[in-house]
Amino acid sequence: MSRQPAIAGILFDKDGTLLDFDASWGPVNRQVADFAADGDADLAGSLLHICGMDPVTGAIRPDSMFAAGNTRDIAEAMSAGGSPIVLEELVARIDDFFAEAAKSSVAITQLLPLFERLAARGLRLGIASSDNERSIRITAERFGILPFLDYVAGYDSGHGPKPEAGMVLGFCRSTGLNPEQVAVVGDNNHDLLMGKAAGAGLKVGVLSGTGTRDTLEMHSDVILADITELEAVLS
Repeated sequence: MSRQPAIAGILFDKDGTLLDFDASWGPVNRQVADFAADGDADLAGSLLHICGMDPVTGAIRPDSMFAAGNTRDIAEAMSAGGSPIVLEELVARIDDFFAEAAKSSVAITQLLPLFERLAARGLRLGIASSDNERSIRITAERFGILPFLDYVAGYDSGHGPKPEAGMVLGFCRSTGLNPEQVAVVGDNNHDLLMGKAAGAGLKVGVLSGTGTRDTLEMHSDVILADITELEAVLS
């Protein structure tokens, strides 16, 4: 039996994987719903629920719009749910809200030393998120990890949305790696199914975001508490 190629690159999801989902996105999700509802508090609560957030507790449903969808997914769901805002304006303003929120996002762990160690091992590194590319780059600059990234892709970067394979294949084109040399790391099934669709060599689910062991185990090769356990797996 042929031996699988060693992992030579890691493609990270952002929210719930590199960033603390609740601390980073709970407040902005409420701002988005308030804007989309145009001041109607009852409608704002309904839009939060439609997109997967409990209006009272702030809990996010696994694999819901807020957990796994991109800006257009969220905007279309809110529009269908009764938002009076014109769809294209809603898409643009949600992207603005998310980019602004990136400036105060909270990391799961100290990202810079982790990325320094991974890069020192010769690993090629990237981020693939359902957020917009502007927001990803703001986040990467904020935490000092942008110089270690070979690749950044958002829903609007031209590779197609998750769970399609495009973001992983774009990472491979940028780095010269084959998909089986890539580990995809994420907190929801859109991440893992993206990795599966591309033929990624390792699909890593993390429990630091919106997914649970029950929701992640079917499509992951390994499940970790968070990215601080990743180096041990790669060793």
